[in-house]
Amino acid sequence: MPKAAITISDVAKASGVSKSAVSYALNGKPGVSDETRAKVLAVARDMGWKPNSAAKSLSDARTRSVGVVLLVDDADSFGAGMFTMDCLAGLSKALDPREYSIVLRMTAGGAAAACHIHEDWIASGKVDAHLILGVELGDPRLTLFRNHPETKALFISQRAVTSGLPTLYSADDEGARMVVRHLHELGHRDIARIAGPEEYVHTLARDNATADECAKLGMHCTTLHGRYMAEDGERLCGSILEFGQRPTAIICDTDVTAIAAMRAAAARGISVPDDLSIVAWDDSPSCLSATPTVTALHRDVKAIGRTAGDMLLRMIDGETVGAEPEPPYRLIERDSTGPANVA
Repeated sequence: MPKAAITISDVAKASGVSKSAVSYALNGKPGVSDETRAKVLAVARDMGWKPNSAAKSLSDARTRSVGVVLLVDDADSFGAGMFTMDCLAGLSKALDPREYSIVLRMTAGGAAAACHIHEDWIASGKVDAHLILGVELGDPRLTLFRNHPETKALFISQRAVTSGLPTLYSADDEGARMVVRHLHELGHRDIARIAGPEEYVHTLARDNATADECAKLGMHCTTLHGRYMAEDGERLCGSILEFGQRPTAIICDTDVTAIAAMRAAAARGISVPDDLSIVAWDDSPSCLSATPTVTALHRDVKAIGRTAGDMLLRMIDGETVGAEPEPPYRLIERDSTGPANVA
């Protein structure tokens, strides 16, 4: 095989190890055992590989970019969630003054597929740092970056799950309790929740906190899970309203599903908030433009993106970064919530 044709992928396949392991072994970096390093170097030599000082110099240089992999149901759903768009806008605002750019990839393959993309970036040195969103239960990206402590990576997630890794975390549990208490004060005792996908860590945190707070206050809550899409909001709201005793309030994990739920209620002749109160997470301008306006847990998502960008730049500059909190949620009361109609 001509030397010029030898790639990291070729050596990885022949060695039976990952591409990132090959990269670290060939470049003399930590992150692999002595045994693995020796095996990779032996295989590479047998294939005709020789060190290239110019290429190594380039691989050690900064790319002035941050890699982000978005988990989506399909490419068409990219723009459906305001959280993602606002977070990227805030991230860009933090990076622009330092002339850093965002390398953006999307995958419908979940955390496992995203992990492979990050692994390729680690191996190739295509980005200086990684931002990880949408952490799942049992997420392989946690293991990947624990195995590569020299890599600059920041998680936006629950710190209980990312323990030991740089994390920008939110108080999803307290946000859930805040909404339940608000509805309790309005007289609601039988409520429902249209939650996000069950595989997400933040969904579990909200599920548990909602159930616990409802139990403390003597309330009943039915929870259904779905995608952060309008069609799921309408479908799940319809199921809630047509099955068994109708709740007097519904909590939705996004503004998209909350507005869709209001449409589903209106289609059935159910008035919001006279017959049914609705609350959304991640307040966005659409909550103000909807009729009625939507009560929401306000989260400054652009500020989250900016903070993430600042933390990543500090890491790139050599600073040790741990777990830092997002600004707390604020409940913004609007027209979609009112006293419980228990007649």
